[in-house]
Amino acid sequence: MSRFPRSVFDQGADPDARFTLANERTFLAWIRTALALLAGGVALELLGLDLEPRLRLVASLVLIVSGAVTPGLAWVNWMRTERALRRGEPLPPSLLGPVLAIAVTVSGALVVLAVLLA
Repeated sequence: MSRFPRSVFDQGADPDARFTLANERTFLAWIRTALALLAGGVALELLGLDLEPRLRLVASLVLIVSGAVTPGLAWVNWMRTERALRRGEPLPPSLLGPVLAIAVTVSGALVVLAVLLA
């Protein structure tokens, strides 16, 4: 039986199903995070808050781009983790934590600055 993606499932042996399901739940949590980032970015721009417009737009774009990039990084992270589980190797570090921490910090700082300059 062939499973997708073969680049993952052709590696090693099936791990305990609980680990695979936990990896899938983590992937889905990142997808929810992506949706929240997209919604936050759109809302920030469309609600017409009384903020400095250029900074508000840049903060919105940072959130929207982060939300658009997150599913791709989540997929890569899921594949790397699943391969490591199947091979019995140590789990790789997450790609998403640092990227999203920086994006949310930058967006937050821009919103604070936009509030102060409004």
